[in-house]
Amino acid sequence: MGSYFNNSSNFKIDTVDIRSSSVTYNGTKSALERLEEHISPGAAFNSDERCDAPKCHPDTRIAVQDEILSWITAGDTDAEPKRILWLTGPAGTGKTAIAGSVAETCSKAGLLAASFFFSSFSGSADRRSKRFLVPTLAYQLRKHQGLAAVGRGILSTIDHDPAVFTARLKDQLEDLILKPFRQLHGQLDAYSIPKVIIVDGIDECEGTNLLSRPMTEEETRTASERDQLEILDILLQAASDPTFPFRIIAVSRPERHISTFFSPAAARTAIFKIFLDESYDPDSDITLFLQSKFAEIRHKYLLPPSWPTEEQIHTLVSRASGQFIYAATVIRFVEDNSKLPQMQLDHVLNLKSVGRNPLQALDMLYTHILKACPDPALTIRWLLIISHEMRPKPAQFWKQYLESTPGETEYVLGCIPSLLFLPPHEDRESPPHFYHKSLSDFLKTQARCGELYLEWSEWMKLDGDRYLRVLRGDR
Repeated sequence: MGSYFNNSSNFKIDTVDIRSSSVTYNGTKSALERLEEHISPGAAFNSDERCDAPKCHPDTRIAVQDEILSWITAGDTDAEPKRILWLTGPAGTGKTAIAGSVAETCSKAGLLAASFFFSSFSGSADRRSKRFLVPTLAYQLRKHQGLAAVGRGILSTIDHDPAVFTARLKDQLEDLILKPFRQLHGQLDAYSIPKVIIVDGIDECEGTNLLSRPMTEEETRTASERDQLEILDILLQAASDPTFPFRIIAVSRPERHISTFFSPAAARTAIFKIFLDESYDPDSDITLFLQSKFAEIRHKYLLPPSWPTEEQIHTLVSRASGQFIYAATVIRFVEDNSKLPQMQLDHVLNLKSVGRNPLQALDMLYTHILKACPDPALTIRWLLIISHEMRPKPAQFWKQYLESTPGETEYVLGCIPSLLFLPPHEDRESPPHFYHKSLSDFLKTQARCGELYLEWSEWMKLDGDRYLRVLRGDR
């Protein structure tokens, strides 16, 4: 096809109206390309990175899911509507599994506007940082058919201010999300747009280092609390804006600074709080989970229907103390193929747990698994070094960095498949990750891991030795 301007000269174009923000001109990045550079693809509830993330087992956690879905769809009858739901509870009670299952249900029903799942130990480093939260939510919002006009407003903002991603979170939220909704107030069809945004694992967001040196442990904790509170501030900022059409589900542990933020004394706004305690009958759900998983193991190994006995399942449920992470860890241990499942279950049941510490059964299980390693102290040193790293690194990196002899990685970490995901040898990109943050908490708390506890200096010496070896070029 020939050009309309063949042999033309001495002409000018007075006005050009280019409405697309997805085209690149003269090497300049489009608004959409700039937005994509600042999102965390792995943080979405349905990302490939979260393919093995926990979700509620069928027929479990029905009551709490129904309560959440009812709040999303029907709202509440209070004079002051509650636009933020805080889902909280102790470690291991299944908060992320519930959030993931609710996100799945809402997505299928067209109710999910956006989601962000923070993670300390699995996935990309951008799932640890506050910097990716607002751009990721904005990116997901613009994908909804009923929010096409909002999407154009988001991209227009980026066209006019490409540096918006360097602003404070409250200013990013204002410019990228709230302003587009204000400009379209009254023009959106309330029946065609989604209803809820889910932000999970807020307590797993790690603080930004604003210093010119590595932070101390206390500085790291303070920075993390600062960034987590900043996230809560912008969620409140959004929920308080009358033109913002979504309800927000915030999920976290009941850490002191987060509990204080949501406390009635703070008087910020009305909050709907769900605390995962005995009122949601976790024992029945854990029983269903264990029965289903043991049925799968029986089928795999052709075991009799009498295994395990009702009494054995009751014992496991009692020891779980409402912690789904305990039940999940037991199942992974029983089916890890190192021994027959009957023998593995007997090992778990023979661990004597006494006292009233609700974490004690989990701690006893962690202790048993780690003590069964060929060199427990070395395994723990490796785990502490890996968990201490601020940004996840591929398993191949740790293999080259920590190994003193070929095959040592499998010797040191291959013995704990129920606690740690270790990517296959041919996977050179994926990082190893703990199945649950509670393992790191266990290793770093002397009162919990007892004789397995290693002082900071004991495992950092190994880290220093490996670092010096790299500098010398020994490997």
